[in-house]
Amino acid sequence: MDAAARIKQALKINPPAVKRKLTTFIKQRVEEAGAEGLVLGLSGGMDSSTIAFLCVEALDAGRVLGVSMPEAGVTDPRDVADAREVANKLGIHFRVVDITPAVEGVRKNLTDFKIGAFLPAANIKPRVRMTILYYYANLLNRLVVGSSNRSELRAGYFTKYGDGAADIAPLGCLYKTQVRQLAEHLGVPEQVIRKVPSAGLWRGQTDEAELGLPYEKLDMVYVGLDLGLEPNVIAEAASVRREDVSRFTERERRSAHKLRAPEIPAL
Repeated sequence: MDAAARIKQALKINPPAVKRKLTTFIKQRVEEAGAEGLVLGLSGGMDSSTIAFLCVEALDAGRVLGVSMPEAGVTDPRDVADAREVANKLGIHFRVVDITPAVEGVRKNLTDFKIGAFLPAANIKPRVRMTILYYYANLLNRLVVGSSNRSELRAGYFTKYGDGAADIAPLGCLYKTQVRQLAEHLGVPEQVIRKVPSAGLWRGQTDEAELGLPYEKLDMVYVGLDLGLEPNVIAEAASVRREDVSRFTERERRSAHKLRAPEIPAL
């Protein structure tokens, strides 16, 4: 079996078995925390929709709250509609909270706000969204469920203390292409699965444009590294440049701090 075939084989999952494992994980963590249920950001994308389906499998629908948090002029109205469709299909509680006033309030109250500092400004949004989710979690004695997948976590493609902040992250063990396999098995709506992945940070933003590789190729790079293959072998198998393999290896190293708790020095 050549390298490409080995990598593709490693990316295949057994969806029913994965579903059982993840729903058991979710249920156990809720019970251990003495929580009443779960809260999640429901963006209308594949990852958060898959999480919603898993949460309902783990608990009853009445213990799950999905929150859509659009921004005026940025969030596609179809995303809110898809989030609502998923919530209705599952029978979970659903809220829509417009983050526009909160984001603008933060910007207006930063007296030295830098208009040209694009990324710091964009990262305000996921941090505002996580604040909202934790408001509901505290109010209802629930855990916040994150939607980050293994591809994003390894690439550091998430906002620290924003979408990366959660009590549990069930999809953190699955690469994006594996999440897609699970989503299909769970019955996530087809238009949600086919949707171009986006963090919704600005109009027209897409994950793959920012990352510089399609998820299918990125996943092959990371699984190639998991298998201990040489970088040039991975590059050929994934049909990417040798420099891309090095770039994502370095990206993972440099963003490792985003996955750790704050470091405390020893005295």
